[in-house]
Amino acid sequence: MANSTVEKLTPTRVKLSITVTPEDLKPSIKHAYEHIAQDVQIPGFRKGKVPAPIIDQRIGRGAVIEHAVNEGLDGFFRAAATEHKLRIVGRPAAEIIEWPNEKDFTGDLLVDIEVDVRPEIEIPSFDGITLTVDAIETDEAAVDEELDRLRARFGTLIPVDRPAAKGDFVELDLVATIDGAEIDRAEGVSYEVGSGELLEGIDDAIESLTAGEDTTFRSKLVGGDHAGSEAEVSVTVKAVKERELPEADDDFAQIASEFDTIAELRESVAERVNQQGVFTQGSSARDQLVDALLEKIEIPVPPQLIEDEVHNHLESENRLEDDEHRAEVTEASEKQFRTQVLLDTIAEQADVQVSQDELTQYLIQSAAQYGMAPQEFVEALQSSNQIPALVGEVARNKALAIALGKVTVVDTDGKAVDLSDFIAVEDEDDAEAEAPAEEKPAKKAPAKKPAAKKAPAKKADEPEAEKPAAKKPAAKKAPAKKPAAKKDEAEKAE
Repeated sequence: MANSTVEKLTPTRVKLSITVTPEDLKPSIKHAYEHIAQDVQIPGFRKGKVPAPIIDQRIGRGAVIEHAVNEGLDGFFRAAATEHKLRIVGRPAAEIIEWPNEKDFTGDLLVDIEVDVRPEIEIPSFDGITLTVDAIETDEAAVDEELDRLRARFGTLIPVDRPAAKGDFVELDLVATIDGAEIDRAEGVSYEVGSGELLEGIDDAIESLTAGEDTTFRSKLVGGDHAGSEAEVSVTVKAVKERELPEADDDFAQIASEFDTIAELRESVAERVNQQGVFTQGSSARDQLVDALLEKIEIPVPPQLIEDEVHNHLESENRLEDDEHRAEVTEASEKQFRTQVLLDTIAEQADVQVSQDELTQYLIQSAAQYGMAPQEFVEALQSSNQIPALVGEVARNKALAIALGKVTVVDTDGKAVDLSDFIAVEDEDDAEAEAPAEEKPAKKAPAKKPAAKKAPAKKADEPEAEKPAAKKPAAKKAPAKKPAAKKDEAEKAE
């Protein structure tokens, strides 16, 4: 095994100095000859059967060494990271300090690799932390509001001859132009006035318009090639419709539910309102606990990692020049990193492990939230190598559930709150650590079909290190080549 040393450059970055002996590099040299023999065509030799001396003569031993280093570098890096127990969080950058001798492959390969790592932190004390969440109010008004939402699902849209108002449904034709040039058009769009789910400014523009009237307004586009650009939008109201709700009686209860009477349905709705209140309390407590712990500890952030994430985010939104948004995304990315470091450390100290059953359940929940079939979602995640990220998400959820069990939670009335559905007990193998299904995974990523056979439990902190990219040293021959980098319109149904 190659020898290595580690130098701490900053709390979030280290340099690995790796020494690879000729014996360590020998398997990679052998594979290099085999691969080159498959790629070259030399008269008189079958593909893959070109002898090493001919390759040396025609291609050169320099190319063989370069190929061997490219192939072996990732393995040497991973072995060194494992040996020194580094938690890799960024893209490694390698520099070849010294190459083996081309003539006979003697001499060591010396490599320096810099990489961002998870900083080491001390978990702050949970003593004295009291979280306050809103008290659950299941009064008649809350039940009526929830019941009205159910009635709205069974409502009927009736055309009306009056100006559009909040809550109405309108049918719209839209044309967007920039500097007089049409860049997008949509016809027959159904939209609920006041929902804020279409374009910024559209509610103010169409409220008070009747069927057949039109107007223009300016708005930033939210999708397509011109996302983020300001456009002039012409909107024509084709129809205004009012939603007529069914009476809340026994007939409605029988149509909308499994109950025979409206009284039974109201009782069921009241229970659901209470459950939603408990979920809201649990989510609030979790968020507050993270904030409380982050306030107690300084967690350094790797600048380059955050900069890369922010750039990729803004680039995907076509908003690279938006400095205000850049500041917002930077702040959010830094907090997300600090939160992950905090929860990963809690998970590690509590020896949190993720079983195949827990991962499968989380995948199924996540697939439903993205509107995808579980198999399709899993395949998408696997193709983008996102399964380890989801393992980390589940582990962090479990770590937060353990932490939540160590603090006091009360409501605004001063009463103790029962969050047993959100709490896990440390060292209990089958403690349920995840919150209800509304929780989404950290990244919108799409995933591997879970093996039918139960896999061993996975550790929360298994890093998925990227391959190191070799940097060309001064006054040296070409180093190992750098591997390729890993790379609504909201319509409401009538």
